[in-house]
Amino acid sequence: MRTNTAAKGGEETKPERCSGVSRVNLTDIKQHEKEAIHEFPSNILLVPQRYEGDMIEGQFHGVGLACFEGGHVYKGMFSKGLMDGRGVFTLAGGFKYEGEFVCNQPMGEGTFIWPDGSTYNGQVYKGLRHGTGTFTFATTCVSYTGQWDQGAKHGKGEIFYNKDKTSWYKGYWVKNSREGWGVRGYPSGNTYSGEWKNNQRHGKGTMRWLALGEEYSGMWQNGVQHGRGTHTWILRRADGSQYIKNNQYTGDFLRGQRHGQGTFYYAGGAVYEGEWRKDKKHGKGKFTFKDGRVFEGDFVNDQMMTDILSGQREPTPFCGPSPLPGSDLSVLGPDMALNIDHLLDQIPERNRDTEREQVEFVVLRLATELRSVYSFYSRLGQAHSPDNTFLLSRLQLWRLLKDCYIHHHNITLIQIDNLIRDAPTADQHFPFVSILLRGLLSCLVVVSYHIYHKDIMTQKNLLASCFSKLMTDNILPNAKNVKGFLFRHPDCAVVAMSYSKRCWEIYQEYCKVFRTTQDEPTLTCRHLLWIFKDLHLLDTNLTVQKLLQLITSETRDPENYSSCLDLEITLLEFFEVLLGAAEVKCQQVCGGLEEGGFKTEDRKDEVDASAQDVKGNQAFTEEHGGRTKVDAKDHDPELLIQMIHQFFNHFFFPAYEHYQLVSKKVTEEQLHKEAWTHEAQATG
Repeated sequence: MRTNTAAKGGEETKPERCSGVSRVNLTDIKQHEKEAIHEFPSNILLVPQRYEGDMIEGQFHGVGLACFEGGHVYKGMFSKGLMDGRGVFTLAGGFKYEGEFVCNQPMGEGTFIWPDGSTYNGQVYKGLRHGTGTFTFATTCVSYTGQWDQGAKHGKGEIFYNKDKTSWYKGYWVKNSREGWGVRGYPSGNTYSGEWKNNQRHGKGTMRWLALGEEYSGMWQNGVQHGRGTHTWILRRADGSQYIKNNQYTGDFLRGQRHGQGTFYYAGGAVYEGEWRKDKKHGKGKFTFKDGRVFEGDFVNDQMMTDILSGQREPTPFCGPSPLPGSDLSVLGPDMALNIDHLLDQIPERNRDTEREQVEFVVLRLATELRSVYSFYSRLGQAHSPDNTFLLSRLQLWRLLKDCYIHHHNITLIQIDNLIRDAPTADQHFPFVSILLRGLLSCLVVVSYHIYHKDIMTQKNLLASCFSKLMTDNILPNAKNVKGFLFRHPDCAVVAMSYSKRCWEIYQEYCKVFRTTQDEPTLTCRHLLWIFKDLHLLDTNLTVQKLLQLITSETRDPENYSSCLDLEITLLEFFEVLLGAAEVKCQQVCGGLEEGGFKTEDRKDEVDASAQDVKGNQAFTEEHGGRTKVDAKDHDPELLIQMIHQFFNHFFFPAYEHYQLVSKKVTEEQLHKEAWTHEAQATG
């Protein structure tokens, strides 16, 4: 907040000593801020109309009360016809000065009180605030305590700009402007400590952004970073975070941006030294990876110039010895190191080092875009992180792959999980496992080979060519365009994710129910149909046709139901069908549960033995040949959230619990019957 307390000028006139007319310069008695309500003339002609008090030789002298033309009143000490000593002067407009006078001039210690309630208490010189004093502005709660010079804040002082005193400045002033050394506190908790000029940060100083976790220390000009300085991003480690250090830049700034020569120290241990332009690495530079390897060459818009595949230019050689064949050193830093040894086993041994190097160069060239994709998807469905960093989960990875239509290349998410695993594990389809950036990169390289290696005409630089095609055709055009029902609305996604772990437990239980091989159990789309029928979730809104539309909505051929019934599905597909069903089933009951709500007590005696009746699922397609398009409708987020709560709390979870109860009862009755039969045979 900025205030202006500049005093308006007024000519001084020598006071005349007489008993009739007195001239007095009260320039600053009324004027306290720019927002002053009334104007007060620099010279007031005081013509007494009435006087009560002591007199000597025909002049006011001693204690007295004087009433002047215009309604002004003075009560206090007089000396030889002039106000002199302590007294109270009240203007007709309501302004009051109470304090010391010298020869008709407010001078010494005194208090100004304005009609709006604003006050000044402190030293006064010739009617001006001068010396040390406290001014409080009634209507805005501005309060300044410190030094004054001829009505202006000048010298050292402290000002509070709001009632809570969370916005303040402590430091030096020059003619009502913050100038010199001072500390500024902001309501957000941010602080600046350093030099000022003309109310702006100017010179050397340190700014701390509390909420952002950032700090800048260095030179400023006209309120922005300009000159040499250090900007630090303070990363506080929290659950789900992958960084434990700080990012820091030391170098040149130009009008608030990194521009010129500078060094950036990354949290992961890498360092960049070189030229910058408009906050981006641009020009000559050297990038040192955490393992000590160095890339030195040209940078353009934050990217290393390593376009070797296009033939436009050769890669700049690395400093130091080249990696030996078969060594584990790579052009990528440890946070981007590729785990593709099992993929390289399919490449002739003599070509493996070259293949790895070439695909790493492509990854390096696209590093900015890949990091951006990782950061974007790792935030989906997340509520908050103290250091604003997240780890990608397998669930989010699945969404990325589907957004980029990877599943349209005759490969399922389950098959992709199997491709990128090093060895069979119990949690290879676990949706909540964390995946580092290098894990995402390795996945994309592996996937690109499996879907494109047969389309590449030349076998030279095969992995690099496949990965380039995947990035060009799939990732770059489609990433960040989120589809499906889970992550399309940020607020809804956070709510939906609160039900994901319970749905994962149910998914696993049904995997065991439908398990037919010794491999890790999974579900198919056909199983999903059976589940909805077993739980009696189908109704006039959520019909078989609607459910099939939801299941096939993201397939390459959504009209062909039968082609997808035996495809394996992950939790993502299972969960998103549930969310789609919530919108279809609950859109008419979000205002109440009376219509269509699941009531356990109505079905306590029902034993569901109808699962065997649903084996001929091909009939679903034949029966419902016509269909309408299923869209992830853009409902109001609050309505979607209500639908999600309704579906899981009043339909899906109660229905599953009822089904479990009935299944347990049937099992117990079957065991009892078998035991009775066995006993009867034994005694017979």
